[in-house]
Amino acid sequence: MAEANGAGAASAEAAAPAPATVADPSGVAGGSSTALGDGSEITTNYTEVHETFDDMNLREELLRGIYAYGFEKPSAIQQRAIMPLIQHRDTIAQAQSGMGKTATFSIGVLQNVDTSVRKVQALILAPTRELAQQIHKVVQTLSDFMSISCHACIGGTRVMEDVRVFQSETPHVVVGTPGRVFDMIQRRALDTGSIKAFCLDEADEMLSRGFKEQIYEIFQFMPATCQVGLFSATMPDDVLEMTQKFMRDPIRILVKKDELTLEGIKQFYVAVEREDWKLETLCDLYETLNITQSIIYTNTRRKVEWLVAKMNERDFTVSSLHGDMDQKDRDIIMREFRTGSTRVLITTDLLARGIDVQQVSLVVNYDLPTNKENYIHRIGRSGRFGRKGVAINFITTDDARAMREIEEFYQTTIGEMPMDVSNLI
Repeated sequence: MAEANGAGAASAEAAAPAPATVADPSGVAGGSSTALGDGSEITTNYTEVHETFDDMNLREELLRGIYAYGFEKPSAIQQRAIMPLIQHRDTIAQAQSGMGKTATFSIGVLQNVDTSVRKVQALILAPTRELAQQIHKVVQTLSDFMSISCHACIGGTRVMEDVRVFQSETPHVVVGTPGRVFDMIQRRALDTGSIKAFCLDEADEMLSRGFKEQIYEIFQFMPATCQVGLFSATMPDDVLEMTQKFMRDPIRILVKKDELTLEGIKQFYVAVEREDWKLETLCDLYETLNITQSIIYTNTRRKVEWLVAKMNERDFTVSSLHGDMDQKDRDIIMREFRTGSTRVLITTDLLARGIDVQQVSLVVNYDLPTNKENYIHRIGRSGRFGRKGVAINFITTDDARAMREIEEFYQTTIGEMPMDVSNLI
């Protein structure tokens, strides 16, 4: 894509006056750097910290929504990344799973919406329907006291209902998945002419593999003055290089790989000599799983279905979720899991990104992820924003090397699971 599109932020000079900076106790920002493939480095270039929401000069009604949501003090990423967004700066923000990235860009977007104009002013994209729905819910809740309309534009729902919403209601904020959003743009139902903010959640996933071309196509329809925000727990080098094509002088708030493992999560492995023995191991663990709410990850949809059938044969109650399921069924299962009526959920990496179920404190990697970047997304389902959690990895002889690579990548140690693991949850 040509760089001439020019979507980006207002210049730094036009931004609001900078507050005094404070020392960074968390290590999330100051001085962190990530090497690019060509040998150059992208370094954190923004160190301003706002330690309270009151310091951010937010709209009164937005502030009410933030406190009503249950936030008291901004997390490390919120202290750093909300203000650049409000100041219309292009922003790349990387922070650990569970540290409040969704609220960061939601607050930044909501502060800048002009409620007197009934036009789509912000577009937020996510890689899965579940994540888009969750972001939609956060935006709606934070804007409870504002006259703002937000619409979830996702696949698996009626196309003509989306068309009707855009024609008759015209939401201020659209949260969606790339396929359906692009369809709405092509049908000229979604008018992009007034969009001021374009945000990608799980940007590493969105700018790799299947989504990349679609994101570029959507981006071509953004106004030249539109700011871009990228958010993720991991920002691989190739994604950072790619951002040079469509971001202008972005604020960069990055953490190093060795700061990515969540402190609140205890990580263990169970040595399983053969793949066939994993099922018995899981059944032995079932009582522990059922103490709390647990997510079990496998690498394929087929294995999800196989494992659910095997567990059901043994009278263990589990539910499942994967990308081939009908959207209505996916919604029902997520609702049951959130409310606690089902306690053990078996899924693929579909659910590894961004789904925040408050009560999850145990994650089991029945299969180690094929992509080591996904490890943090999976185990980040537990230990969200200061809570504790446990991750258990089933390791066959063939997995030993992959586990060592994960330990090396995240500068962490995965210990052997103790007998009393249930006491840790």
